[in-house]
Amino acid sequence: MAGWSHFPGVGRGRSHASPCNEAVQDAVLARHLARFIPLVLVVAFVGWGCSGLLTTEPSPGERFDQPIDGLDNGELGDFQDGQIQFRKAFTIAEGLGPIFNNVSCASCHSGDGRGMPENILTRISRTTDLALDLGGPQIEDKAIPGAHPETLPDGVLVSRRLPPPVFGVGLIEAIPESAIVAGEDPNDANGDGISGRVNWVIPPAFVPSDEIGAGTSPRVGRFGRKAQVTSLLQQTVDAYHQDIGITSSYRSADNDNPLAPAVPGTDGAPDPEVGDGQVHDVMQYMRMLAPPSPGEHTASRDHGEALFTQVRCASCHTPTFHTGPHDIETLSNRDVHIYSDFLLHDLGEELADHRPDGSADGNEWRTAPLWGLRITREFLKGDLFLLHDGRAHSVYDAIRLHGGEAAPVRDAFLALPAADQSALIDFVESR
Repeated sequence: MAGWSHFPGVGRGRSHASPCNEAVQDAVLARHLARFIPLVLVVAFVGWGCSGLLTTEPSPGERFDQPIDGLDNGELGDFQDGQIQFRKAFTIAEGLGPIFNNVSCASCHSGDGRGMPENILTRISRTTDLALDLGGPQIEDKAIPGAHPETLPDGVLVSRRLPPPVFGVGLIEAIPESAIVAGEDPNDANGDGISGRVNWVIPPAFVPSDEIGAGTSPRVGRFGRKAQVTSLLQQTVDAYHQDIGITSSYRSADNDNPLAPAVPGTDGAPDPEVGDGQVHDVMQYMRMLAPPSPGEHTASRDHGEALFTQVRCASCHTPTFHTGPHDIETLSNRDVHIYSDFLLHDLGEELADHRPDGSADGNEWRTAPLWGLRITREFLKGDLFLLHDGRAHSVYDAIRLHGGEAAPVRDAFLALPAADQSALIDFVESR
């Protein structure tokens, strides 16, 4: 105990101390030990090689909510402002509803990645036999007191869609339209059985002319499950309005159930319920979100990558695009390893939802980017939900469900030896 002798009462005899003095010494000793023991334990843990028990911040490439490299201080400030707005949970007093699906942007996008089945959104078919005044285009299944959630009209076709990841959308936005159009082959001129085409969409009038994807004539759709959205502004405004029931100057009328309107005065928040600055903050935040880093190269993954090209998965899942100029300099003129062509493909009847979007028909889907799969399970409670509605719980299941144009590619994969199938899947899951 000699090493403790600098504490009062420790290591000293007490043969001449009175009971009162002994009590004082005991109290002082207890106080010093209470301060000292935690430090001893921490040092011991480190010394014994137990530092793994201490929580450490994950590296940026291991998360979906990190800023892209190369932002300046002002852009990083915008990123932080947007992150706050993206996570903001709205209350009734702030304008939530009257009908809605969730209370915040972050509630639907797990860690800024893809959604889970409990967050699935239901969209009503736009076929001519249904008037959209029956409710739509999206079913809002929650409501504030005094309002009535929407329910599905009888006998209508619906499309159930998981919220997509929001990371990396700034890089997608920075890809020139001409690069996407160059990949089109609507009449299968090269005879490979794959006939991807652009979803040409007329942007909403509220999208200002200085936004990418704006205009009065058809533009290349690149966002959404069917590439039905041309701009990040529209994506942001519609998410506020449809998913949370929050108005903005771009869409200033409250969303209500046409079959059972809310009691007047139910939503007492003045419109617009968010300002242009908040909309811009969220849009900028999404623009500056970095895609996660891919996994390290291994012999298995390198072999899987070669097979990915050999069986022609890369015919739709284009490995790399090059971005053009962008107001955010770090998004400009760089390679993007995204594994999508952003084109519409007929994936067969099994995956069809029979709901047109823009020029997309009910059998067509935009090629889904494959980036981020490596860490997706960490944000989905260990599960994986793939395809537009999350029905596939593994990459193998997702490939097996591909039909239509993708059927020959699917069959070529299924004809591979099991070891080769595993290598290809290992490569895809490492992206």
